[in-house]
Amino acid sequence: MYPLTGFGEMIADEVRMQAYAEALRRSVTPGCVVLDLGAGTGILTLLACQLGAGHVYAVEPSSVCQLIHAAARDNGFGDRVTVLECRSTEVSLPRRADVMVSDMRGVMPAFHTHLADIADARARLLAPGGRQIPERDRLFVAAISAEQPITDFRAIWQSSPFGLELGSALQYVQHVWTKHRPQPEAVLSEPVCWAELDYTTREDPQVRGEVTLEVVRAGTAHGLLLWFDAMLAEGVGFSNAPTAPPAVYGQAFYPWPEPLVLEPGDRLRVDLRADPQCSSYRWSWLTDYVPAPGSGRAPRRFRQSEFLSTPLSPYVLRKRAEEFTPELSRDGALTLHTLERMRAGGTLGAIAAELRHMAPDKFAQEGAALEFVADLSERLAR
Repeated sequence: MYPLTGFGEMIADEVRMQAYAEALRRSVTPGCVVLDLGAGTGILTLLACQLGAGHVYAVEPSSVCQLIHAAARDNGFGDRVTVLECRSTEVSLPRRADVMVSDMRGVMPAFHTHLADIADARARLLAPGGRQIPERDRLFVAAISAEQPITDFRAIWQSSPFGLELGSALQYVQHVWTKHRPQPEAVLSEPVCWAELDYTTREDPQVRGEVTLEVVRAGTAHGLLLWFDAMLAEGVGFSNAPTAPPAVYGQAFYPWPEPLVLEPGDRLRVDLRADPQCSSYRWSWLTDYVPAPGSGRAPRRFRQSEFLSTPLSPYVLRKRAEEFTPELSRDGALTLHTLERMRAGGTLGAIAAELRHMAPDKFAQEGAALEFVADLSERLAR
């Protein structure tokens, strides 16, 4: 979850906040019910109340949502706000919302369980014909000159600290993407929209697109830059492009294994994928470089994936194999015992006492057993 300073940065982003405020102004009607997904510290909840919402349900799984209680009270909205400290998939409402507002993006909209959570909330918690904010995001890609992040990625592995060779890590570093804020002139191709996310209809959490980029500016390119343009309501939105005013999101840089010297007339065929993996996404990017006819330069292909960004341990792969028959480790057995005792109605204190008796060496430190069961309780209990 974001630290409190991160929520502060989002509120301080005037481009983002002015657009969301205007979208709420066009959507909230007196007495309506508003659902704020990923409410954070509650700024959109408070704005909805200020605009006349009859009741706002603020859904936020992190404990930072406790700040919403005080903010609602301090602004005179205490009786119109219900704070739900959980994921939206665990929520049921006494009546469906007339307006659903959210901003659960990261650098890109394919972030954690964002798309799946929006689809679930739309189906279960939003009234038929209800308003959604945002309505859609359009995702763009361009070729980018980005020597600095490439240097930052590779410097330590190429520097031979203490005279030691660490270069074997470079084969993994090339599959890592990062947040980046380039200058507009660093973009070497025409930007192309590679995917559009219509939040009012979308069911599939996977995001994929294939496009061709036309190089318009000569330079050395180091990878792909991705960003999104948001439409919050009809005629209201903002752009996160490198040519737009800086926003809190930044852009995403996906490096290539080696730089390409590009000239106008060159093309890049790009296949981008964001595949949902449990509570996150795994990105893959395939780039085919097609030089301009008659240039004498050779085509190139780069195939990259976050799957290849970490050394694959045979020990871990064995335990993830379909045919593997697992046996619980000691921690696994202690976790199972804790969950069974929780289901049977045991208190955390009683379960912690049992664990101290079962594994005195593991829980020798005062409070360690209670911390163990409390952590499980926080994540898995209701």
